[in-house]
Amino acid sequence: MSGLKREGEHIQRLDALRGTTPPRPHDARAIAALAANPGCTRRALLDGAGIDKDAAARHLGFPAPFGQSPFAITRGNMFEALVKADGCAELLRMLRELLRLPVAEVAYHDVENVGAHLRHAHTRALIDRAARDGQDAGTLYDHPLLTLEIAGHTAYLEPDVVAFQLGGSFHIVEIKSFAVIDGQADPAAVAAAARQAAVYVLALRTLLEELGHDPAKVSHDVVLVCPENFANRPVATLVDVRKQMAVLRRQLTRMTTLDRLLEGLPDDLTFDLRPGEDGRPTRPVAELGDALRRATARYAPDCMSACDLCFFCRDEARQEGASDLLGRQVRDELGGVASVAEALGLADGAHDPAEGQEEIARLLRNAERLRRECLT
Repeated sequence: MSGLKREGEHIQRLDALRGTTPPRPHDARAIAALAANPGCTRRALLDGAGIDKDAAARHLGFPAPFGQSPFAITRGNMFEALVKADGCAELLRMLRELLRLPVAEVAYHDVENVGAHLRHAHTRALIDRAARDGQDAGTLYDHPLLTLEIAGHTAYLEPDVVAFQLGGSFHIVEIKSFAVIDGQADPAAVAAAARQAAVYVLALRTLLEELGHDPAKVSHDVVLVCPENFANRPVATLVDVRKQMAVLRRQLTRMTTLDRLLEGLPDDLTFDLRPGEDGRPTRPVAELGDALRRATARYAPDCMSACDLCFFCRDEARQEGASDLLGRQVRDELGGVASVAEALGLADGAHDPAEGQEEIARLLRNAERLRRECLT
């Protein structure tokens, strides 16, 4: 009972943080963004409470530069339609080549055709049957509806993906409209696609586990389909998303155990936007900004492509004098050293290393010594 009581108090505290604002449902893109900054307390609390970060950012005067143009959306829809035309005939051609499929044709199920209210149940039934039969004949499942638990709330994922099953093994197929030029694609776009695909792999593995099957039946190799060069001819490649899944699991676990983060907040703290009758926030901007600053952010330049509050947190970091922040990958490799000034201070001995930074400080001092020797 004590555990249930703590869980109830935990949910009530998250609801209080959100206040009168309706909870924002998580989609695959938002869940994928969790893996982009797993160490940010502010983001963990906001997402755990289901707070609309985009609405908060706009109300604060720091709207995020996200969203696709109508042209890009139309182009993406046309490319997806091309890949899935005639029962995914073009996709099957690529899967034969990429996965060395021994089958001439596959069955095709468009789960979307059963209606939104039945899609999740129908997805469960189809995946359960495929996992039990272990058929050698392949089957394509278009528009499956999957779920994930996010801080006690169920997120329904409606991906533009195909779950492919052959001989008891499942692959997630992610279709994106960014181009592969001479065998190379934009690394940032590929990374974002990998994080999003990892959400689907995790959701499908969770579903199999719930149905009593081995979750490892879902491959960690995702089939990424993009247009090749400057034409619309699709090309497929395998992307290993194990690293993204590991980060995502840690962040989802962190969001379900937010007690430690909540304990560090004042009892009366709320991020409530206080929406009016028209749905627009009415809370004073300065008051909301002060409330958000009570939760520690982990801003890095990478946030500009992943978080709705990126401009607000960047402005906060600049006001605090952190204009030389390191990228998150470099920061993590340096044991949490956040800025160029901090790294230089540890290197020349001007700053004492924090707990856990002793080894990094030693390496930085050695690097500084070698630099000076090379200059003399």
